[in-house]
Amino acid sequence: MSNFIDEVRVSVKAGDGGDGAVAFRREKFVPKGGPAGGDGGNGGDVILEVDEGMSTLLDFRYKHNYRAEDGIGGGVKDMYGRAGKDLILKVPGGTQIRDDATGALLADMRAQGQRFVLAKGGRGGWGNIHFATSTNRAPRRAAPGLAGAERIAMFELKLLADVGLVGFPNAGKSSFISRVSAARPKIADYPFTTLTPNLGMVGLSGERSFVLADVPGLIEGAHEGAGLGHRFLRHLERTRVLLFLLDVSPDPARYPLEDYETLSRELELYDSGLAARPRVVALNKMDLPDTQAVESDLAEYFKQRELPFFAISAVTGQGVQPLLEALWHQLRNAPKLLEESIVPVSELPGPSVEDFADAGNESESPLGDFDEGFSEEEEPESK
Repeated sequence: MSNFIDEVRVSVKAGDGGDGAVAFRREKFVPKGGPAGGDGGNGGDVILEVDEGMSTLLDFRYKHNYRAEDGIGGGVKDMYGRAGKDLILKVPGGTQIRDDATGALLADMRAQGQRFVLAKGGRGGWGNIHFATSTNRAPRRAAPGLAGAERIAMFELKLLADVGLVGFPNAGKSSFISRVSAARPKIADYPFTTLTPNLGMVGLSGERSFVLADVPGLIEGAHEGAGLGHRFLRHLERTRVLLFLLDVSPDPARYPLEDYETLSRELELYDSGLAARPRVVALNKMDLPDTQAVESDLAEYFKQRELPFFAISAVTGQGVQPLLEALWHQLRNAPKLLEESIVPVSELPGPSVEDFADAGNESESPLGDFDEGFSEEEEPESK
């Protein structure tokens, strides 16, 4: 079973705020000590943080429920309760966080150390020190802590790469990425050798570099779930340039031009924006006589369509360097990708971070949500 996990559903619960305390000061020589109940501590947040050392969501495969620590209740002698500890969940760069109910994009986690508060902890309740008034100097009431936010979210990993490698199974994609980078995917003489995406850093002269993504081979109908590639088409969404790798198949029903048209059609059906990306075409396995026989016809075909075309051999390295330079040139001129808009968590149905972070700040009463049920004479004042 593959250890590459790129989609998980996670349920999170922030910590509840601690309850406020009801207590009174009883000290020698202080006959009217007054209220001394402290506030409860705030509940801990559930925070996501990018860790570049991770490359998969495997850590979330067997554990789906997470909860931050609750705040501690207030104590006597004006002692405030301790705040609950935040729960920090590490995710790989390229992870998108979506609300499970609406599908809205909450966060796009990319940069190392980037953080996002997925669930805000509940605010601690006020102790009775806040309830003293001129007419009620010994209040026997305190406010409970607010509940922490709860949310079910989908984590979707999309590889961050500059160039996406597209091709049929056994076209030599794994051999190519192992030739041009330090990536070492499995290589064998049968289809669907690659079962998970691979990333490789390609180095060029002058300290130039770009990231290449090798996606498992696509076949006709991939956009509808055929073959293995349908699960990994999302990993091409963030690539700015596509490299189509073609080969001469021993199957008489297949031909390089037909493979190219099929791949183009699958990308168009999956995402029209993805199909419109700049592309480079390479005919692989030029060390074989059958491949050499069709090179001139293919070169003329793509020349007429003004698409860069190269004949290479990933095994011997023939033609690889000019191809890499062409990819670099395409990257320099490729437009930046349009980012999907992020929906603030507060705009989604159900609990929002604002419900728990600043409850009552806009209320005329210092108690905010806690002042319901008090008479005008007993309206508490903040100490």
